[in-house]
Amino acid sequence: MNEGLYWQGMSLLDFARGPALRWAVIIFVVGLIWRITALLLASRKQLEPTKGSATSGGIKTLLTRSAPAHELEKNIVFQHYSGYAWHIGMFVVLLFFAPHMLFFKDILGFGWPTLPNLFITFFSFVTMAILLVLLARRLMNPVLRQISTMDDYISWIIAFLPFLTGVMSFTHITFGMQYETVLALHILSVCLLLVWFPFGKLMHAIFIWPSRYKVGAAFARRGVRA
Repeated sequence: MNEGLYWQGMSLLDFARGPALRWAVIIFVVGLIWRITALLLASRKQLEPTKGSATSGGIKTLLTRSAPAHELEKNIVFQHYSGYAWHIGMFVVLLFFAPHMLFFKDILGFGWPTLPNLFITFFSFVTMAILLVLLARRLMNPVLRQISTMDDYISWIIAFLPFLTGVMSFTHITFGMQYETVLALHILSVCLLLVWFPFGKLMHAIFIWPSRYKVGAAFARRGVRA
């Protein structure tokens, strides 16, 4: 088939679940490898002789810093736990919605139990609500507004769009568009998330754990109590 005719006859849905998704996954994987490799290379640098166990210090910090410090808890408790909540909601919807599981099954060759659609819908709306509240808080809080960057707002939009388009496609709320178009927009929003993830602040979802371990290990090497 002539390549020009192939592209001319390709629908938006074909493009979204074909070339767009393939290239998004490639960029996502290459970006992850690049960022993780850079982190590992940076971790090899040791500036001073070891005065304590880096491993135990890293593990201790990893466990203790996953909750707010007692002195700061009342000031950041909402931000801290709402952050955990929307990340949990995202992973529940991603991994335990039946069509998503089937997508991964095609790639991995095995599947796993999924949750009823009612639960997935609940987690989707709760996660969207949390994201909206966090955005409103960022816009209304003078300190948060001052320290926010374009990365924060772009990352919020890119994280929110897959939920919005996913709910639209699942509930068939299409606002006059064809269902295939809404489904294509959902897949394209996921592609956008994959492309942005390794290079924006969303990468903290992966970096938060090794970063905490690294800080604890560095303190332990210096003999400092973290």
